[in-house]
Amino acid sequence: MEGSQLAADDWWRSAVIYQVYVRSFADGDGDGTGDLTGVRSRLPYLAELGVDALWFTPWYLSPMADGGYDVADYRVVDPAFGTLAEAEKLIAEAREAGIRTIIDIVPNHVSDQHVWFRAALAAGPGSPERELFHFRPGRGENGELPPNDWESEFGGVPWTRVEDGEWYLHLFATEQPDLNWAHPAVRQEHEDVLRFWFERGVAGVRIDSAALVAKDPALPDLAGHPGPHPYVDRDELHDIYRSWRAIADEFGGIFVGEVWLPDSERFARYLRPDELHTAFNFSFLSCPWDGERLRRSIDETLAEHAPVGAPATWVLCNHDITRTVTRYGREDTSFAFTSKAFGVPSDPELGTRRARAAALLSLALPGTVYLYQGEELGLPEADVPLDRIQDPMYFRSQGRAPGRDGCRTPLPWAADGPYAGFGSTVEPWLPLPPDWASRAADLQATDPASMLTLYREALRLRRSLPELHTGQLRWLSEDRDILMFARGATLVCAVNLADTPAELPAHTRVLLASNPLDADGRLPKDTAVWLAVREA
Repeated sequence: MEGSQLAADDWWRSAVIYQVYVRSFADGDGDGTGDLTGVRSRLPYLAELGVDALWFTPWYLSPMADGGYDVADYRVVDPAFGTLAEAEKLIAEAREAGIRTIIDIVPNHVSDQHVWFRAALAAGPGSPERELFHFRPGRGENGELPPNDWESEFGGVPWTRVEDGEWYLHLFATEQPDLNWAHPAVRQEHEDVLRFWFERGVAGVRIDSAALVAKDPALPDLAGHPGPHPYVDRDELHDIYRSWRAIADEFGGIFVGEVWLPDSERFARYLRPDELHTAFNFSFLSCPWDGERLRRSIDETLAEHAPVGAPATWVLCNHDITRTVTRYGREDTSFAFTSKAFGVPSDPELGTRRARAAALLSLALPGTVYLYQGEELGLPEADVPLDRIQDPMYFRSQGRAPGRDGCRTPLPWAADGPYAGFGSTVEPWLPLPPDWASRAADLQATDPASMLTLYREALRLRRSLPELHTGQLRWLSEDRDILMFARGATLVCAVNLADTPAELPAHTRVLLASNPLDADGRLPKDTAVWLAVREA
């Protein structure tokens, strides 16, 4: 691998990081569930793709009530995925291939099967064991009402009553009790877990729901609450992350936070030099395919990162978000969890064309790019049969929201293999759509016009072009429907979102285009191009 960028201490400032949802990546033992053996078998594919690091969603021991985000033990790999020894082999083998490893930490909650929570249930009201969580008496004459008016992130009431009459808080699923971060044992345990994995060679940690961890001890009602939000973006979070940063610095590790905040100044606080290294950019991810809105998102993202010297991150999709091909093929091309619904029509040809252009756009922007597995194959959102849906979002919405299983469907690796080469000898945990064999990686690898070929070439160029690692972004057009910018003195990216072909600036050669240019050299609608405007 062309690793000069990867070898640098600040590799993470311009890296391409590939998200692996282990359960759906590749099945190494044939049991229907993706596993670490499957990932290890595909390391050559990932190295050839050209990514710098892999971000793994949780692979820890879990009852899988929420796809592994309900962790029962951080020091044990779930048997469905393999063993701790296999995880250590994967980390080492990936590094030998020039690929670093980033793991997921879920500090807001644990599984209801975690030893701490089981002890808390057994110990009863007023016990030290319950102080690790948020247990409260209910309201109402007999304590039959929840302790406050909060709403779960998955919909519904975020409180569950136990046999002795107390209620416990879970901002997500019932099986995910929230931890009490005001308790020193909670902080110490997570710091120990960080050291455990850094010592095993991971290069970084992604922090799930990073802005929700701390709670107002009074757990007040939201309605009419005058002060800071009782559980979003509380100031005491920053002391937690400063202590984490000191640990990461010991090992040369990095953090990326999942921070959904509309206030750019509050968002930037998490990226101060002694806190998190990076945070996900949800403004760009949720932005519609609109030139003016995209440019505004890019400008605002770069502006909010500049004061703290942190690199921006760019992502089109992840394990929670409607796949790019499907979203961009819809009339409403934005994304919001509240608008997810069954039966929304999408034009796959239009969506694919736009997704190809968006790939070149995101890979040309300054900062780090996150690539969700299957996006490089141009996979659409899968239509999962109702009787196969597993996502708690679907069930907690009483079936109104389709949930996230449609973007978590197993990957197609081989057109002629059982279950499109996913590796299973039995029906995979989620069904692959019947036509996904035609999208298999082995077919796309030999097709010069495929999405996989486009991504491979874009990542090859990104590694070899210094401008894409160091050059500042400078806009070259004020046209609201043409995104055209320079990176350094020699490279231009142009994306046409207008209804008519666009003229390109003078250039020495076309480095890469998401689709062919017009016969007269103009840029067609929904097409992106990288141009060399003079030789380096």
